[in-house]
Amino acid sequence: MVSETGWTLHPDRALPSDPVVRPIAREILAATATLPIVSMHGHVEAEVLARDEPFADPASLLVTPDHYLVRMLVSQGVPHDALGVPRHDRPGVVAAPREVWRTFATHWPLFRGTPTRYWMEHVLVEVFGLDEKPSAQSADRLFDLLSERLDKPDFRPLALFDRFGIEVLATTDAATATLDDHADLAGRGWGSRIVPTFRPDAVLHVDRPGWRDDVALLAERSGFAIHGYRDLVHALEERRRTFVAAGARATDHGHLSADTTPLTDAEAERIVAAALRGDVTAAAAQAFSGHMLFEMARMSAQDGLVMQLHPGVLRDHDRAVAQLRGPDVGYDIPVVTEYVRALRPLLEAFGHHPNLRLVLFTVDEDTFSRELAPLAGVYPAVRLGAPWWFLDTPDGMRRFREAVTDTAGFANMTGFVDDTRAFCSIPARHDLARRVDAGFLARLVAEHRLDLDEAIETAQDLAYRIPKQAYAVPRSL
Repeated sequence: MVSETGWTLHPDRALPSDPVVRPIAREILAATATLPIVSMHGHVEAEVLARDEPFADPASLLVTPDHYLVRMLVSQGVPHDALGVPRHDRPGVVAAPREVWRTFATHWPLFRGTPTRYWMEHVLVEVFGLDEKPSAQSADRLFDLLSERLDKPDFRPLALFDRFGIEVLATTDAATATLDDHADLAGRGWGSRIVPTFRPDAVLHVDRPGWRDDVALLAERSGFAIHGYRDLVHALEERRRTFVAAGARATDHGHLSADTTPLTDAEAERIVAAALRGDVTAAAAQAFSGHMLFEMARMSAQDGLVMQLHPGVLRDHDRAVAQLRGPDVGYDIPVVTEYVRALRPLLEAFGHHPNLRLVLFTVDEDTFSRELAPLAGVYPAVRLGAPWWFLDTPDGMRRFREAVTDTAGFANMTGFVDDTRAFCSIPARHDLARRVDAGFLARLVAEHRLDLDEAIETAQDLAYRIPKQAYAVPRSL
């Protein structure tokens, strides 16, 4: 959508400033402009798409659920209540949507130089057609304009899904999810375009609060009574079959460590028994989570679900905030992560298995050239996930290409994943990734390291063909 009056976005945004390289980048970018979006890892809720109801208001759509945005404002002293983030002990005691939007608009200058600024500009201008930047002066008028648009049928979730050019979108779903929303969508013809992703973290971390409740729910949903370790494995295998039948392409694992050291069945049984009693140790729980990553790889080698591993984030760094407000409010912090030794047991067992695809992500960019690119550059099962979370910035994505391409090439990538809860930012994030890749490839052309036709083909591969291949429909053995 074109802005109604004054505010426009520069067509060369995020492209190289070099006058020799920029025209080449424009040509490469143009070759990807009409390609569909393949969004194979994200956190848009299937319920939102299945219900397909108008979004409630601009603040609850664009501000409150976006932890990138929230954390920046909190860092400058803005309280969570003012951003609409609720407390468990006082539900509903937060600012009204218009006040939340005013707070965001007043603090717009804080986002200078951040990817949040780039994404939000794209959303406000290209998706909603706003004509003025957010500010204290424009806040109310923009809120009213956004509210007016959100009332229109063209701005309901599935209409936007089509307008964004999304070919397929993967949600992220707990192992205990009913998948009723996916069944509903499939019954209305969306089954091949909106697919679930199996995320079993809640039942793999046995010292997690609420673990026993989640295991009881897993037993109910799988139809397997869970009295020990083998029962747990059988229940997970059954749920994976249910996910595959519902169209799932992948699993997703958010462990602190990449450790994949297997345990004996006897040791695993002892740990699960202790967890069921409620007296498991932290060390035993950590060992079990590593063992279960090994088991998840074994299962993926059988059922063909792509295995995505996102280690290296210490969740809920401020435990008091987590207790009051829950997860995903900006207090997840990267930690140093080791992959080479940690993944060795898994890769020695399954790294050459023809049915395993292991996608590795990191927020520890020191590992890109030292560990991850060499692993992807030799093990057939390994692919490199796109720069994720704190690294999905223009400069972070450029550094990624520079760090890994020499060793891993382009074919051992998975294309871009947006990893977002902010539905309206999906096209903005993919647009930025395509621009960064166009700039990187243009430099290779300018340096006579690639021909232009090769660069264009590679840009199209990265934007469309590679993610489709990397997240192909499972092929069970």
